[in-house]
Amino acid sequence: MSFDKIRKHFPVVNHSIYANTAAIGLLSDQLLEWRQEYDLDFLIGGSSSKMESFKRISDTRQTVGDFFGCKRDNVALVPNFSLGLNMVLEGLDKNHEVLLLETDYPSVNWPFESRNFSIMYTKIDQHLEQHIEEKLSSGSFSVLALSLVQWDNGIKIDLDFLKEIKRNYPEVLIIADGTQFCGAYDFNFESSGIDILGASAYKWLLAGTGCGFMLFSDAIQQQLTLKTTGFNSANSNLESKGKFRFAKHLEPGHLDSMSFGSLDFSLKMLSDTGLPAIEAHNRKLMKKAKEEFGNLGLLKDEILFRNDHSTIFNLIGDDRLYHYLEEQNVCCSQRGGGIRLSFHIYNTENEIDRIAEFLKSAPGKLTTTKK
Repeated sequence: MSFDKIRKHFPVVNHSIYANTAAIGLLSDQLLEWRQEYDLDFLIGGSSSKMESFKRISDTRQTVGDFFGCKRDNVALVPNFSLGLNMVLEGLDKNHEVLLLETDYPSVNWPFESRNFSIMYTKIDQHLEQHIEEKLSSGSFSVLALSLVQWDNGIKIDLDFLKEIKRNYPEVLIIADGTQFCGAYDFNFESSGIDILGASAYKWLLAGTGCGFMLFSDAIQQQLTLKTTGFNSANSNLESKGKFRFAKHLEPGHLDSMSFGSLDFSLKMLSDTGLPAIEAHNRKLMKKAKEEFGNLGLLKDEILFRNDHSTIFNLIGDDRLYHYLEEQNVCCSQRGGGIRLSFHIYNTENEIDRIAEFLKSAPGKLTTTKK
């Protein structure tokens, strides 16, 4: 499916420039139609639709595994990344020394901080990978936890660098949040060097709220002692208490079959488009945005001087500029002291040109001092 045809399935883009996927991905008319049919089946069928719901959850687990290159049995379905990580950390020995990134997403850092792990931090700038390498080489860290893409400014970790870290420091557990990454780029979990990858699916995966996942390497399962459990972990089988597979510890209770059916639907839609094609499209948007906003002096050095970047950009700008963009029907967010714009498969290079023209004609003098 061409990206022009994809765009037609997202009505929001007909009345605004939607540059806010980093806040929430759009609902497609196709997914809306599927959800309406789902509700109608339940309305008419009642409990007779229950077994079909169980099958839908199982199908979603397989779809997630296929989509991200992870064994089905190593996939846990969770309502969101935050809950998933908190359950995981209850099973992680508190003697670990943890390396985190300053100003990373709170749901990455706070769960470690609240459990009194030994923690050190490294800063996020154009030399991010170098900072991480220096910390790992000089310390005794056993856990590196980070977002693959930073939520406020879009800095994207070099995935080849993570593979190198795993080769050079095989004892270091790599735990990653893919919420601002998954769905925007082609990715294979098993070859990534990452031990645990989690994500909420309401952003770039376009699946709506209430669904997410955690992916586990085979090796990490020997290093965690997960405590969460419930009847759903055993697939409602009394005889299976304590005998279920590792990932089912993160599914102690029933899961919302509509939410996870939505995830299954959206992953299949993205698969039909093709992750390599989606990544190529998003890279074009990234290069266009970096050039246009960089030429206007609205990007900080930490963005300008990196070879690669995501499609999330934080523009230097105040409340006045933000409200001006809103008046031009540009949907964006205020984050990190600036204005966050984010682009996905329903965006075009022409929209970035239009935003650049709005910025050039903004009332008053643009703030262009890099900080």
